[in-house]
Amino acid sequence: MAAVKLVKIDGESIHVFNSAIYLFESSTGFTLELDMIVSEVAVKKYKNEKNLIIEIQLDDGRIISSIMYVKALVGRLPQLSLFCEINDPNEYPDLDRIHENDSEFPNIEDGITIEEIRKVEMPIEKISLKLKLPIDQVEWLQEQKTADLHRFFKDVIYDYWRKQTSK
Repeated sequence: MAAVKLVKIDGESIHVFNSAIYLFESSTGFTLELDMIVSEVAVKKYKNEKNLIIEIQLDDGRIISSIMYVKALVGRLPQLSLFCEINDPNEYPDLDRIHENDSEFPNIEDGITIEEIRKVEMPIEKISLKLKLPIDQVEWLQEQKTADLHRFFKDVIYDYWRKQTSK
């Protein structure tokens, strides 16, 4: 069975934590499918795209280039599924074939945690807070630069979080 070594989306390499590449056989034909565990950042970036230019390098050195459709998969880990129709499945003799009636698909989530993924690429989200504070604290916050406040709150929250989890 072939294994994926590298994936580029629109010319940009993405970090793939685990993947499965296979041929999916249905009554209408064959599709080449690549299911991947990626970062939450990658899912957010690509999940709303209809199709992408994909370059897949297999561990034996072969490169598969194609325009592929994309869909974000729901699971406990961030996943993308890329797929495209193929005319001749015999071009890919070393890929597993999965039939639409098969009950099992490759499980690419085993052995990976969201914490490991976030060590590689931590998503950054905006949040708005409404607080009631003494006026002197409000004035101090208003005098600070935005970047300094981001660092301040990140540090304060991580310190508090570490103390809570070490109890």
